[in-house]
Amino acid sequence: MKAITRRAFSNNHTESGMVSKRQQQGAKGRGPLAFSFGDPEPVLGNNITNYLGVFVDTGGEFYVPPVSMSGLADIISANAHHESALHFKRNQVLKWYIDNTILTRKELAKVVFDRFVFGNCYLQKIYNRFDMVIGLKHLPALYMRKMKKNDNQYCKLQNGGRPPIPFKVGEVIHLKDYCVKQQIYGIPEYLGGVQSIMLNESATLFRRKYYDNGAHMGYIFYTADADFDEEDEKALKEQIAQSKGAGNFRSMFLNIPGGKPDSVKIIPVGDIATKDEFERIKNTTRSDIISIHRINPALAGVMSEASGGFGDIEKISRIQYENETVPAQFIFKEVNQYLRTQDAIGFTIPEFAD
Repeated sequence: MKAITRRAFSNNHTESGMVSKRQQQGAKGRGPLAFSFGDPEPVLGNNITNYLGVFVDTGGEFYVPPVSMSGLADIISANAHHESALHFKRNQVLKWYIDNTILTRKELAKVVFDRFVFGNCYLQKIYNRFDMVIGLKHLPALYMRKMKKNDNQYCKLQNGGRPPIPFKVGEVIHLKDYCVKQQIYGIPEYLGGVQSIMLNESATLFRRKYYDNGAHMGYIFYTADADFDEEDEKALKEQIAQSKGAGNFRSMFLNIPGGKPDSVKIIPVGDIATKDEFERIKNTTRSDIISIHRINPALAGVMSEASGGFGDIEKISRIQYENETVPAQFIFKEVNQYLRTQDAIGFTIPEFAD
């Protein structure tokens, strides 16, 4: 009895076995071949939505955020709907911004995007010789941390194990979404939809892998009343194996002298090409994603399946502005408490909201 072992790898190179084994002994010492596959493995091993609380880092200098900042950054491009929603919400805030030399539109765009991605955004105050704020500069939220030593002091992490760069007390403005469990960092509004974001990505990646390399159990190749010798059996196995990868879904000619019409049967067991599970998963997770971002499907680039569409797009835009854009603008207006009245930032009011 001979066993053949192959390897399958996820993106973190964790092995899962795939074993082929002779089950029964028939004529001439040969038996049918059966293939089994290991358990599926998650692409993302660590759950970034696990709330660990806020702790001081091992060096004792700053507080560690309650969720993985790098994990939130990694899933920005996990699927089209999530990334598109983040850019849409940023553009809605920028659309009505009044240009200001203290906080330019370019800097505000980075700050707004950080707030929607991480639930936190940071600005550095630029002072003149009279200790007045004459400018605000964006600081990347991915690397910013609140220091333990002083209540209103922050630092910026560096690569390569180098020590963080501290800022002066009160030099950094920290705007954040409210979190009921702690008040040091904010958490993003879409955190409850992270699983749907990753499921949507997983479905797409599985579909791509299905077509790219055929590494799936799509069917059972069953033979009955067909007496193959060892060389014929080996040649048949090689032809089936070669049908994977580039050029898969090819046709194959098989001649069995003295065979019967039912000597060969193809029993499909995992052919997602003939099922609609993929479409259902994509549609369900898409609805979850645009719902967690609170964007109307008409504004999220979704094609309506109804003959009448989504309705009056102008009314939908007005509701989106009043319910989502205006409250988001209030958060960024908090910087005005650090500016002189003549330097305050503001937003115009669209005609449909008058």
